Amino acid sequence: MARRTMNRMEKRAEFEAYEAKQRGKKEDGEDEDEDDEDETEDSDEEAEADDTEADATDTGGEEDEDQAPKPKKKAPAKTPKPRSRKRIVKVPRLRVVWGVFNNGNQCVARYDYPKKGDADEHAARLRTEKKQTFFVQPIKEPIEEKKEE
Repeated sequence: MARRTMNRMEKRAEFEAYEAKQRGKKEDGEDEDEDDEDETEDSDEEAEADDTEADATDTGGEEDEDQAPKPKKKAPAKTPKPRSRKRIVKVPRLRVVWGVFNNGNQCVARYDYPKKGDADEHAARLRTEKKQTFFVQPIKEPIEEKKEE
């Protein structure tokens, strides 16, 4: 049985059409009945809201005139804290050396970078003598800096 892949664009269009249809039914069905009721309720609610707003503004205005607004005290200026410096990790300088490795990834010998030919010869000699796999790979190791005293 072959699986059919979903076309998400078609599904989205179907969903939007369904939502529009539902909104159309909801608006058509509810608007006719509620329009008449809403008009009468709105006018009653507006009249009550106007009365309460007028009362609130009258009493609130008298209180403001009697008492002068108190100025807010400003907080004393804070001294800025010294920012702590993040400790920068010192990346050690690295040098490349050639390592001769056996099949178990154990370093058998190390050669300076310019002596890659010697490292290749050593790996070839070990392959023939021990009949195992040996290979040459670069190694990055930190340079030990001399401390001045």
